Amino acid sequence: MSSTPRQYRYYDFLMAAFVTVLLCSNLIGPAKVGFISFPFHLPWLGDNLSFGAGNLFFPLGYIFGDVLTEVYGYARARKVIWAGFGAMVFASLMAWVIVVLPPSPAEPFNAQVQPAVEILFGNTWRIVLASIVAFWAGDFVNSLVMAKMKVATQGRMLWTRTIGSTIVGQAVDSVLFYPVAFGGIWSFDTLLAVIVFNWGFKITVEIVMTPVTYWIVNQLKQAESEDYYDRDTDFTPFSLKL
Repeated sequence: MSSTPRQYRYYDFLMAAFVTVLLCSNLIGPAKVGFISFPFHLPWLGDNLSFGAGNLFFPLGYIFGDVLTEVYGYARARKVIWAGFGAMVFASLMAWVIVVLPPSPAEPFNAQVQPAVEILFGNTWRIVLASIVAFWAGDFVNSLVMAKMKVATQGRMLWTRTIGSTIVGQAVDSVLFYPVAFGGIWSFDTLLAVIVFNWGFKITVEIVMTPVTYWIVNQLKQAESEDYYDRDTDFTPFSLKL
């Protein structure tokens, strides 16, 4: 006899927040390259740094992923990852249609709007493919490591699995995204420097946000009366079963 899946008060809100951060980071963030000038010389980075503005907020998606896996388990986090994947595919398709759609000659502002739309949303197929593949693989690895470590540590030392899963998941994300998006365009040294910096930056965000993650996890576990352990979970990513 099949049982009805349990309903939660805040799960849907976390899914919406996760997808929102993901879309904004990938659609709004890449539109601008940020710049920081350092008062001293740093190894690998030099005296200044240029970076995609989306990197400031993209790590929040991994924090949401950690919270979802820790509280609700891998299977429910898997549904959220697929929701994000579908949202990214649709957003990419919509952006492509908007860019290639012929502008109306009757609208005088189109002469200024069309070039701006092409700059903001006209990512190459390589960047779009890299974003989608890197997100999918990185988030599933993050959730898998998080769930396995929770069982291994018997639920103790949450910080070890939030940071540990981010180290592995963000490594997969960065190693996939940059070579697919910019391989053959950037030099190997540039690719390596960008991969290392972004990987380290995202891990740093995870570490800094650890107290907030602890608070959110504890509040949700109490509010939902849930603290899921993935002891008998089927960890295939190709399923939506709970």
